[in-house]
Amino acid sequence: MSDPREALKAIGQLTDAEIDIGNAALQLARVDAPDADWQAAARHLSDLAQATVKRAVAMDREDLPARAIALSEVLADEFGYTGDLETYDDPANANLIRVTERRRGLPVALGVIWLHAARAAGWGSHGVDFPAHFLVALEGRKTQVVVDVFNGGQIMSARSLRDLLKRVEGENSELRPGILQPMSTRRVLLRLQNNIVTRRLDAGDLRGGLRCNEDMLLIAPDQAELWRQAGIMNQKLEQVAAARDCYQKFLHLVPEGAIADGVRVQLDILKSILN
Repeated sequence: MSDPREALKAIGQLTDAEIDIGNAALQLARVDAPDADWQAAARHLSDLAQATVKRAVAMDREDLPARAIALSEVLADEFGYTGDLETYDDPANANLIRVTERRRGLPVALGVIWLHAARAAGWGSHGVDFPAHFLVALEGRKTQVVVDVFNGGQIMSARSLRDLLKRVEGENSELRPGILQPMSTRRVLLRLQNNIVTRRLDAGDLRGGLRCNEDMLLIAPDQAELWRQAGIMNQKLEQVAAARDCYQKFLHLVPEGAIADGVRVQLDILKSILN
């Protein structure tokens, strides 16, 4: 589609399994950087897919470590993708177009690249919601291999996962059930975009943060917390009617609980202003 926001609306109506993660992230990047060369990025995504498919043809379908190595050889070695350690907080690291131009990015942005390539090859894969660090898992029939895409696709053993967890949470942390919780495609995209929201808000750009939040709602219209956040931002901007509408949509999705009670308090305040 020529209009990226119309494309995002269409993605919002798809089931998770129907979402093309590379294309969806590309549409989000187009909205974030309208002057960037998105068509060049689209061609590059196609090149990545073709290169991975070529590797996959002669491979053992059940050898997950070999798949991980093949992806690393294509994406890290051949195309030069790696994590950006020097300018980690640069907003470009969360924009897929800029990531394809620079071959640098945040873990989740690189994860989108890896998932795009793996799925093009027909390999089952998903994002991993590891604490404070996005990982990718390649899926087998009864097992999986987890890789750190920020570090060139390093295969993560139990020991390396434990060491990473200790760096994030402290020396007393240990691996626990659910630590490798899989993420849906939609959640991966929201995590990617949330980095842009956070950076805009940290820079004092409340309106920019709200616009980014609204783009997230296009692809995830049933995400209640996004509606609540949009309500808060609209309220801070004194956009009373818009804040009211967002809070009402949140309550439609989450009618009960402590958070819902707090939203009702804010909604009463807004209604008194409008009246």
